[in-house]
Amino acid sequence: MVKFKSTSEVMKIIKNKDQIRNFGVIAHVDHGKTTMSDSLLAYSGIIAPSAAGKALAMDFDKEEQQRGITIYQANVTLLFSQKGTEYVINMIDTPGHVDFSGRVIRSLRAIDGAVVVCDAVEGIMTQTETVTRMALEERVKPVLFINKVDRLIKELRLTPEKMQAQLAEVVSNFNQLIDTYAEPEYKEKWKVSIQDASVTFGSAKDRWAINIDLMKERGITFKDVIDAYENEKVDDLVEKAPLADAVLGMVVKHHPAPHEAVTYRIPQIWKGDLESDVGKALLACDDTGPTIMMIVNMVLDPAAGPVAIGRLFSGTIKDGQTINIIDAKREGRVQSVNFFMGNQREQVGELGAGNIPALLGLTEARAGNTLSSVKDIPMFEGVKYVSEPVVQVAIEPKHPKDLPKLVEVLKQLTIEDPNLIVKIDEESGETIVAGMGVLHLDVATHRIQDAKVEIVTSEPLINYRETVKSACEPIMAKSPNRHNKIFMKVEPLEPEIANMLRTGEISDMKDKKIVSDLLKGAGWDTDTIKRVMRFDSRGNVLINGTKGVQFVQESTDSINSGFDEVMKEGPLCKEQMRDCKFIFTHFVPHEDTAHRGLSQLGPASRRACMGALLTAGTAVLEPTLAIEVRVPTDLVGNVATVLSGKRGKVLDMAQKGASSIVTGEIPASETFTLSEEMRGQTAGRATWNTSFKAWTEVPKSMLTAAVADIRKRKGLAPDPPRAEEFIDKE
Repeated sequence: MVKFKSTSEVMKIIKNKDQIRNFGVIAHVDHGKTTMSDSLLAYSGIIAPSAAGKALAMDFDKEEQQRGITIYQANVTLLFSQKGTEYVINMIDTPGHVDFSGRVIRSLRAIDGAVVVCDAVEGIMTQTETVTRMALEERVKPVLFINKVDRLIKELRLTPEKMQAQLAEVVSNFNQLIDTYAEPEYKEKWKVSIQDASVTFGSAKDRWAINIDLMKERGITFKDVIDAYENEKVDDLVEKAPLADAVLGMVVKHHPAPHEAVTYRIPQIWKGDLESDVGKALLACDDTGPTIMMIVNMVLDPAAGPVAIGRLFSGTIKDGQTINIIDAKREGRVQSVNFFMGNQREQVGELGAGNIPALLGLTEARAGNTLSSVKDIPMFEGVKYVSEPVVQVAIEPKHPKDLPKLVEVLKQLTIEDPNLIVKIDEESGETIVAGMGVLHLDVATHRIQDAKVEIVTSEPLINYRETVKSACEPIMAKSPNRHNKIFMKVEPLEPEIANMLRTGEISDMKDKKIVSDLLKGAGWDTDTIKRVMRFDSRGNVLINGTKGVQFVQESTDSINSGFDEVMKEGPLCKEQMRDCKFIFTHFVPHEDTAHRGLSQLGPASRRACMGALLTAGTAVLEPTLAIEVRVPTDLVGNVATVLSGKRGKVLDMAQKGASSIVTGEIPASETFTLSEEMRGQTAGRATWNTSFKAWTEVPKSMLTAAVADIRKRKGLAPDPPRAEEFIDKE
């Protein structure tokens, strides 16, 4: 079998859709995804076989190699032959750490199958559950690779019977996940089983793997595996059962080819008309149809500029083609079409539907955009992120002369990672970078220093949100010239609707009929739906409740601008508002247009919203994290002490072998010193991970101090404003 594949060979095979597979590797952090991907690369001749398992070639970034974790998703195309048929397999290796889960979700959009890697000793962990759930939501079919089987032999010294029991338990736990999260029609179809070889066992570090098919074909049993370790004959085992044969064999057998997968994935990710020409081309994965592609990832190449990587769902993409970027309403020109071999780009000239091309020359494109050769087609569904940015740091250049360079670097970072949010605080002039967690920000600040910009960073700070607690009667505010009056009241918005606003299911951009059906389902009547003036993506809404008043229509934009300002910066501590439903009840405008422009109505609307919020009473919300701690059973009490000392609570304890798993929740603001205290209490024997859970109200006893703290940091007066400052009397 030829190990080195020339680009022309790959191009020949790609013409036949049955011989393409697109899959991704997903797992909990440190369960061995990248090590497994390495063995697959060695197999197809990209790394020297002796270095596999140590090279971590997929972690081609300097940061990743130093930290020993995967931060970015890497793509690579492999060649695999089974029973005389050659297959081209596109593989994406994804990060496992929860701070980078946004990257995992985007990668899932491009693939049709996932290999879930799981540690034989630790079993199914939180992040395994999160990524499997995301995969099932995207209708990506999972298969299971149980890694680190050598630990069962070397560390736990299990007999073959015990070992099989332990592995069978991992499989049944994984099937429970599928039972919980899969859609009804896939619950049974997608369960994995040892009998049909959708489960593979092995050790990525030692580069061997077996499944039922291989065991029958090559006559290997579990006993042989144990013998190999006891008599130090692991090399013979690797020759008999190389990891790539088992894993890629499983991918070819169980993962669908692109034209089979799109038939059930497109209805889930594209909400256009499936009977239209475009819809039919997408469902058929048709090379001759219109070119339609979704970008899942942007990489900046120092020499070539931004590279857009995504899944081509229909049509053929060629060098020099002009294409519409639907989201940005712009045209772009493709300079060259490539695909990735590890960190090497190969130029191919053109690629057909069902592949994962990398395009040069689209400087305006961003991750999540839809590209199409036909104008005005519906966009692909937005990617739903599990958590939102909750931690932020303020950064400034050490030498003022570096400021333009810093701005440039930050611009590049936000292109590569849409989950990183950069904003400039107007009052203090600081540049604020917000991310998913401390690690996420740490990596971002290192990237800036790599670009030779020296920066000074503040301590990590937590993002807060504000919300309204109860309803109020309408209050009135006047414009600066005292000639216009705006009456406004506010009440909490239904959580269901607020969530739809935040995921983007409801927005001003969406089709009106779809939006009104969703709102009717949530219990709104037709009249209210017609009167919506503004949907705010933070989860707020403004409704026109005026009856028979003149000039409302032409003043809408000015009134919305005041509402937007308050939603960006709430009254208590200028943090974003969420879950508010404002009703604009009455309007007394001035007859003359000159006296009711934006400069008059904007401030009036802002004052009315502020006054209504302060009258109704507002609360400050802080992010709460779910935490899972794995610790020896005798130290469970100490973990509970640490959590309760930090305003956290223990929700559940479960025994797993010699250790216990404690699940609980803890406010994000308390996690900065968590590692020191946890290590102190458990002598360093606890491992834990946290993930964003929900926004919860800051307790009354701490509210005043918290608000004063945030206001001081933002350079505002220590006391929040009173309602009287915004409400005008007749």
